[in-house]
Amino acid sequence: MNFADLGLSDELLRAVTEAGYDTPTPIQAQAIPSVLMMKDIVGIAQTGTGKTASFVLPMIDILAHGRSRARMPRSLILEPTRELAAQVAENFEKYGKYHKLSMALLIGGVSMGDQLAALEKGVDVLIATPGRLMDLFGRGKIMLNGCSLLVIDEADRMLDMGFIPDIEEICTKLPAQRQTLLFSATMPPVIKKLADKFLSNPKSIEVARPASASINITQWLVPVESRKKRDVISRMLKAEDVTNAIIFCNRKTTVRDLNKTLQKSGVRSGEIHGDMDQGSRIAELDRFKRGDVNVLVASDVAARGLDIKGVSHVFNYDAPWHPDDYVHRIGRTGRAGATGVAYTFVTPEDAEALDNIQKLIGTKIPKIAGTDVVADVAPEEAGDAPAAPKRRGRKPAARKAEPEAAPQSAEVDAAPREDAGEEPRRNAPRRDTSRRDAPRDTAPPRDATPRSDAPQRSRRDNSQEDGPDDGWNGPMPDFLSYGFNTEPA
Repeated sequence: MNFADLGLSDELLRAVTEAGYDTPTPIQAQAIPSVLMMKDIVGIAQTGTGKTASFVLPMIDILAHGRSRARMPRSLILEPTRELAAQVAENFEKYGKYHKLSMALLIGGVSMGDQLAALEKGVDVLIATPGRLMDLFGRGKIMLNGCSLLVIDEADRMLDMGFIPDIEEICTKLPAQRQTLLFSATMPPVIKKLADKFLSNPKSIEVARPASASINITQWLVPVESRKKRDVISRMLKAEDVTNAIIFCNRKTTVRDLNKTLQKSGVRSGEIHGDMDQGSRIAELDRFKRGDVNVLVASDVAARGLDIKGVSHVFNYDAPWHPDDYVHRIGRTGRAGATGVAYTFVTPEDAEALDNIQKLIGTKIPKIAGTDVVADVAPEEAGDAPAAPKRRGRKPAARKAEPEAAPQSAEVDAAPREDAGEEPRRNAPRRDTSRRDAPRDTAPPRDATPRSDAPQRSRRDNSQEDGPDDGWNGPMPDFLSYGFNTEPA
C-alpha cells in the first residue's frame, strides 16, 4: 500500500512525495481513510509510529474546501506542550504547501499580539495548548462555535499535566456536531471516560500494545554507582558508535551540570530544560537537528512527541520515576523503521522504578557487563556477563548517593495563567501510584504545597518544565510562521 491508495488529493500526494515518503505507517494506513470519511477516531499508538501525519494529512484535504472567518477557527488541535504544538505546525507547513490554508499557533512564550492578529484574520487550523486557549476564550478573543474538527493529541500526557478539566470545558464550547480525533500512547480509565463522553461512535485503532517499547530499540541496563555516572557516560559516548544521542536526566540542575562536564571533556553537547526560555529551547533543538551538537542533554520536556530523525542512542542518565516516561524517552530513537540503542543507568536506589518499568513493557531488560571498564567490553546478557576485572588495593566502601539539589518550582506556582500556556495543575490526577511508598528523599508527598521562598523537590521534572517564558530569544524559526499561502507550483 502507498499513500495514493488512501484517497488523498494529488496536491497532498505531491507534498508527501517531496518530503521523502511513499509508504504509510500502520497508524496512517488505518486512520487516514476513516478521517476522510468524517468518522471519530480513538488512536492508540506508541511514539514514533507516524501518528501526527495520520491526522495532519486528511485534515489538509478536508479543510481545502471552505473558508475561514475572523476569530472562528475551522479546526482545533490541542497539544500538551509548546514544543509538540510547534512540531505539528511544522508538519502542516510541510504537507500543506500546495494548499491555501491559514494556520495559527496559540502557545506560551510567543507574543500574544501576533497570535491575536492571526486570529482576527481567520484561520483554518488553530494549534493550541489548553492553558493559552482558555485564557483567550475567557477574554472573548476567540469563538469556538465554528470549529467542526477537534484533535486531542497526546491525551495521556494531558492527563499527567492536569489538563483534562480544561479539555472537558473546551469540548462543551464546540459544536455538538463535529468530528473528534483522540490520540494517546496509553488508555487509562480517565482517558477512556473522556472518549466515551465526547466522541460519537468512534473507530478504535491500535497499532501496538499500549506502553510497549519499539522492537527496533535494543535496550540495556547499566548498573552503576551514582558517583561514577559522569565518568561512565563520558566513556560510553566515546566507546559507542554514537551518531547523535539524547541523554535524559530527572532534574534540571543535573542537565546543566552534566552538559558542562561533557563540554569540558570535548563532547559537542547542548542542553534543553524548562528553565530556558522558549526561543532558546527551539534554538537548541535546531542546533541538534543540524548537527552543530551531536549530544543533547535533556529533562523530560523533550521526552514525548518530538520527532528528531536519526537519533542513534538514548541514555537514561537517571532512571525515570514513572514507567511511562521510560517508553517515551527511549522512543526518541528507533523511529520510522530505523534501529536504535537505549541505555538506562540504574543504581541500587532505582530497584523499585526499574521493577515498575519492566512490568509495564512486559520484558526484562538485560544488563551490560563490566561497567567499570565499559569502554573495553561489549554488552552481554546479565547471566552470561563476565565479572569486571579486579583492581589492586582495597575497594572503597559503598556509600549511598546523596540526592541532588532540587529544582526550583515556585516560579510555576506563582506564574499568572496568561504567561504560562502549559502550566500543569498541582493536583493533576496521576496514573501511576506505584511510588506512593517511596522514601521522602525521592519525591514529595502528593499534596505537598511548595513554599514560594524555598526550593522543592518534584516527583516529575516535566511537571515544572512548562513554566512562564520571557519570550523569544533570537530570530523566530521558519516553521513558527503563523500562516502559509503558497500557490501550487
